[in-house]
Amino acid sequence: MLLQSDLLGPDTLPLLLVASGLVISILEALAPGAHLIVIGIALLAAGLVGLLIPPLAGPFVLGLFVMLFGALAFYGYREFDIYGGKGQAQTSDSASLRGETGRVTETVTPTGGQIKLDGGGFNPYYSARSVHGDIPVDTEVMVVDPGGGNVVTVESLEGDMDDIDRELARGRRSRSAGNGDGGRAGVERERETERE
Repeated sequence: MLLQSDLLGPDTLPLLLVASGLVISILEALAPGAHLIVIGIALLAAGLVGLLIPPLAGPFVLGLFVMLFGALAFYGYREFDIYGGKGQAQTSDSASLRGETGRVTETVTPTGGQIKLDGGGFNPYYSARSVHGDIPVDTEVMVVDPGGGNVVTVESLEGDMDDIDRELARGRRSRSAGNGDGGRAGVERERETERE
């Protein structure tokens, strides 16, 4: 019925694709997160091809163009990392926070406080509790118990650290400095220095 009334004819189908591609792209702009961008680009590009080259405006050919431009948009999105975050480690759950280091931003006590984790993701600020006593602002800390939400239990890396804690902290600092060897070279240098 729709094809008989020429509503989806060769002249109007490209316009419909362009309009739907624009609407989806606008929705993506309102709620970013790359959920709709590939579809929006595919529909918009296929519609533009149909408008600019009318002999290619048939439904089957435009469908192929939608798939082609969708694949290209997906490849471009993945390859060029438009939204950021490519190659960045992300926490999969709260247990992965164990052993992470950070700095105190608001004095941490056994009942409350706040820290900023070095590799804390989108929002690196966490409510924190201390294991022993108060930990002042700007003190380096390590997560000893990630809890289950956004409240972590921390321990100061300054003062009463044992050798294992010091080695772990050095290894993390070496990794974050970009040695690329997982911090092993820095730990080995520290051990050789301590032996001498």
